[in-house]
Amino acid sequence: MPVVEIDSHHTGARAHLAGITLMLGATMCFACIDSSAKLLNRTMAPMQTLTVRYLGSFLLVVLLLNPRTRPAIFRTTRPKLQIARGLGLVAASVCLFTALKFLPLIATTSITFSAPLLVALLARPLLGEAWGPRRFAAVLVGFGGVLVVTQPWTRSFHPAMGLALLCAGVTSLYTIVTRILATNDAPETTMFYTGLVGAIAVLPVVPFVWKTPTDPLTWVAMTTMSIFGALGHWLLILAHRKAPASVVAPFFYAQLIWAVGLGAVLFNERPDAGTLLGGGIVMSSGLYLLSRERRRNRPLSVDPGV
Repeated sequence: MPVVEIDSHHTGARAHLAGITLMLGATMCFACIDSSAKLLNRTMAPMQTLTVRYLGSFLLVVLLLNPRTRPAIFRTTRPKLQIARGLGLVAASVCLFTALKFLPLIATTSITFSAPLLVALLARPLLGEAWGPRRFAAVLVGFGGVLVVTQPWTRSFHPAMGLALLCAGVTSLYTIVTRILATNDAPETTMFYTGLVGAIAVLPVVPFVWKTPTDPLTWVAMTTMSIFGALGHWLLILAHRKAPASVVAPFFYAQLIWAVGLGAVLFNERPDAGTLLGGGIVMSSGLYLLSRERRRNRPLSVDPGV
């Protein structure tokens, strides 16, 4: 019996480690999406970047999920919510990709990571979750970190920071819808409809924004962004299959670390003390809220969507 218990413990530990590794891979993919978008924004309009991200990723999602042999993917109990979620993701992406054209990668990521703080506030009126003074204080501290990053009282403030914050607001609503759908539809179904709705939404824009790139590196960035978009969400699903959300959710914030590294390597960005301090405050507040939700056995969502 002790041997069985030890084996079971080791099996669970290996599964958790695999889930954490998959989550780290997913967050790196999401950081690479942002980096690719920032690179592409140098030579094309953000709306063209958006169409590349959704149309390319949807084609890869179809290949990954193969709905032809898995018709159950089409079955959703909440079609209106699936459509609203997909459209919300497109809106958040418009804000994010436009902000990335003007802001450093780490600053944009730090601001958009205030989304979990907004979820903590909106969960009460929209999901009926009670929250006390500790949660409210954590949210206030987190938004204090956003102020440290944006510094609206100084000349370093850029209007695009407002777009990054708007992206966080839309993402928070998107996350709440994700929580509702998680109790009704399979994650593969939600992933498929997210890609489908996004592709349909951006398709009419293509004739107005498309300019065929002539630089081979631009085509490489377009291809890699599509791959990272589909792969990131797939790794996220696999991470949750290997380990519970309470284990993998904290590692979602590794995306901030990836953003620092990619910003330095690709864009020669050196984040200032305010950005690092503010980003750290936002991350710490988010991790505190995650720990509170875990202790109360509430569902944790780590789907960034964008």
